[in-house]
Amino acid sequence: MRSVSPLPPGGARRTHRSGHSRARGRAGAFLAVAALSLSALALAPGGAQAAPEGQEQNPGDIVTAEPSTFQYWPGEPADATAWKITYRSTDASGKPDTVSGTVVVPNDGKNTRRPLITYAVGSVGLGDDCAPSAGFPDGTTAEAPLVNAALVRGYAVAVTDYEGLGTPGEHTYTVAQSEGAAVLDAARAAMRLPGAQELGVAADSPVGIMGYSQGGQASAWAAEIQSSYAPELDVKGSTSGGVPADLMKVAEAAEGSSNAGYVLMSALGHDAAFPELGLDKYLNDEGRKLATMAKDSCIDKILEAGKGKKIEDVTVSNPLEQPDWKQRITANKLGTKAPASPSFVYHGEADETIPYELGQGLRADWCARGNAVQWQSFPGKTHVGTAIDGNGPALEWLGARFAGQPAPDNCPG
Repeated sequence: MRSVSPLPPGGARRTHRSGHSRARGRAGAFLAVAALSLSALALAPGGAQAAPEGQEQNPGDIVTAEPSTFQYWPGEPADATAWKITYRSTDASGKPDTVSGTVVVPNDGKNTRRPLITYAVGSVGLGDDCAPSAGFPDGTTAEAPLVNAALVRGYAVAVTDYEGLGTPGEHTYTVAQSEGAAVLDAARAAMRLPGAQELGVAADSPVGIMGYSQGGQASAWAAEIQSSYAPELDVKGSTSGGVPADLMKVAEAAEGSSNAGYVLMSALGHDAAFPELGLDKYLNDEGRKLATMAKDSCIDKILEAGKGKKIEDVTVSNPLEQPDWKQRITANKLGTKAPASPSFVYHGEADETIPYELGQGLRADWCARGNAVQWQSFPGKTHVGTAIDGNGPALEWLGARFAGQPAPDNCPG
């Protein structure tokens, strides 16, 4: 779970395969609305279920669904039922789009209502082969052990691939508007998936929102917009760790460092979401070469290629100094509104990827707006270390919310 960017974040990484490298580094720790009837789905080639052609689609409606598998480590399948899905969501401009993802439900014999976690992963890269859904079947998705920790607690989990990661088009990396919608619509899609319904995923299931790093940005944004975007979801709380709450400050910290590749990734993500920004006209030959490589690569390859780069090394002029770029980047700033449900926010004090003060700032902003925030810092912990060590406390906090316990609040004052 590394992360950054104006631009950030990431997921714990595994060594890559050649070509479209897929993260394989040890994520560590095995802690780890209306229903759409079966008759409303038609059988598509390869056994996938697809929405009938011409049927109007709403956010969260399933486009295709097919059986999949979930391994939390190579050769270690979870005792769970999984589906690869594509579903309708909303892009950063408010237009309909289609996003892929995975729904996983424990095989624990339960068919009554169970909690559902909509889980947002950290950075994996920009190529389709890097998508979480591409690695779950063979256990190479870095955060699969952390997802498994929710499964062993009896929770269903929906994991979005985000826009353009596993579906046509480019990944809108760190564009919070797109990410947050994809996270909430993944929960809606899980509730509308017939097979999941039979295993206790119901339209009124209690929902938890969870994510770290890029996923922390996505989960926090989803929490902020949930009451207006998906008010029918019974969200009990959100957990967000290592949050890049201010992308401009993340970019400042990353430039010229080993994390500089995140800055390029985030610039590419925003250019994908808002083509009028015209990133290409700012890039020099080296920048275009790196951008071409990055668009089809996973995180380790991108970080290695971008190591030590400054913006001036890859551009003829700095796009982040332009008003249109500043407006689009700062529009992702978190903390301008409070979530409607309680939150658990955490950050490592030795985080080398997302500055610690950004986590503190998000906590302060949400507290000032009346949110019940439980804050936890991890002394001496790096970005990846906090992803691993914070997963258990985050799940315990969500479990207490699912059980109806009052949310703790350690806001200052």
